[in-house]
Amino acid sequence: MSGRWARAMLSAYRFAGAAAYPLVGPYVAWRTSRGKEDRSRRRERYGVAGRPRPDGPVIWIHAASVGETLAVVPLVESILDYGVNIVLTTGTVTSAQVVDERLGDRIIHQYVPLDLKPAVSRFLDHWQPDLAIIAESEIWPMTILELGARRVPQVLVNGRLSDRSFTSWKKRANIAEALFENLAHVVAQSDVDGERFRSLGARPVTVSGNLKSDTSPPPVDERVLATLRRQIGARPTWAAISTHDGEEVVAAEVHATLHKRHHGLLTIVVPRHPDRAEALAAQIFGMGLKVARRSKGDRIAADTDILLGDTIGEMGLYLRLTEIAFVGRSLTSEGGQNPLEPAMLDTAVLAGRNVQNFREAYQRLLDSGGAKLVRDRDMLAGAVNFLLTNEVARHEMMAAGVATVDEMRGALARTLKSLEPYIQPLVVKSRLKGANGR
Repeated sequence: MSGRWARAMLSAYRFAGAAAYPLVGPYVAWRTSRGKEDRSRRRERYGVAGRPRPDGPVIWIHAASVGETLAVVPLVESILDYGVNIVLTTGTVTSAQVVDERLGDRIIHQYVPLDLKPAVSRFLDHWQPDLAIIAESEIWPMTILELGARRVPQVLVNGRLSDRSFTSWKKRANIAEALFENLAHVVAQSDVDGERFRSLGARPVTVSGNLKSDTSPPPVDERVLATLRRQIGARPTWAAISTHDGEEVVAAEVHATLHKRHHGLLTIVVPRHPDRAEALAAQIFGMGLKVARRSKGDRIAADTDILLGDTIGEMGLYLRLTEIAFVGRSLTSEGGQNPLEPAMLDTAVLAGRNVQNFREAYQRLLDSGGAKLVRDRDMLAGAVNFLLTNEVARHEMMAAGVATVDEMRGALARTLKSLEPYIQPLVVKSRLKGANGR
């Protein structure tokens, strides 16, 4: 299918809006984050560069939000060892903060341009990337077609297709094929994802495993950790992390059910979107529970019921304060969140049944005994109660989770092997330019 035909088929994208097509990223990200973006760098969304292009080959790597950014950091660091310039784009302010903390000035960070032709063309005209590496699950019609027209190799890494996205693409099989044939390589997370990409026309497809299993545990400020541990003392704890609407109330209700049975119980609630904290604190307070907000620096007193983790970048702190973690977007919402971070930090993992977006990770943890799925609030309360009461069973789950993550490692090496044919020519080009420049 020709690029002209694909453009004609996709022209409706400009008018119907990104919601009409599955996995379309930058436009949606901008529309849903207006008012939260970095206004001083807003022009980058329209492809206006905030930095000059460096000399030599440039690799463009994109990771949409915090989870994808954390997953690609080890990959970025490995590519930097080759001595090639990297422009790393993200779609959110929080992911930009992660880039700054983890990679600093070793790369050039830009906000990803909107998936509209003027913005994409402006971005590509300036940066002239020699290779584009896209993380996980964002497929942007205009960006893919523009890169294809410029004959820039495009590789999708850590690729996944959720049940919903795959179903949507299958209904638009012709459009999917016109897009996916522009990808030079797809490196999928799992065999299921790999087969889905192949059925949509992607070639070649390899399977690497999940890059998130090769990341380091989330960091922590040891002084802050020691302070909070002193405030908590010997109190029993459990956490509900990456929660979505409705799950915070469920966690508070579980606390109300269990606190008499487990004297001094402290429940740690970490909402996926901390900007909801004000309303959540009022809602939980209205249930007769005392809340300490991390963002306010509230002290955890003896009668504090809920520690509300309403900060960004401190998941490593919250997980080190407990040995039991319910992972959200799985009980009242669908898709799930990444269970590998709590598992690698010696935490028994609980979740609802709606974990389709992390199916393989959960299946591995369930098979090893490192995780347990719950049906509803009452079943969650029962599972937390069991783990608080049975130290041996809790520690067995914790150990199984750590072992499972260790077994899953290796995705980074397999991804780098798939990328080698595209990166090595740029390494040679960069070295030749350096030699000629001396």
